[in-house]
Amino acid sequence: MRLAAALAFAICAAGCQPESPADTFRADSQALKRGKALFVGTCAGYCHSPSVERAAPNLFDCTWQNGGGSDQELFDIIASGVPETAMIGFKGKLPEGDDDIWKLVAYIGAAAPAC
Repeated sequence: MRLAAALAFAICAAGCQPESPADTFRADSQALKRGKALFVGTCAGYCHSPSVERAAPNLFDCTWQNGGGSDQELFDIIASGVPETAMIGFKGKLPEGDDDIWKLVAYIGAAAPAC
């Protein structure tokens, strides 16, 4: 068993990506429900509406203007915002802190099309 764990670690150290906190939340229906509620109430309510034309980009298409290709990149954008745009940073502004940001990442990733 130790050999298998050491081999898995060696393979992962050579190039695999560690699991994102969003992966855990994607497997939790309550976390996805919270992520959706946060998105609808905060993101879509003001800027990122999937059905109404707004100044902010649609997050459910295959075009990402400011990175967001990985869970960590999307987390960083939500947490820090995008300079010189209306996208503010949400770090420290959501009730459950970083967990809420990861739940948003999980929801967006689960709801977005495979591109």
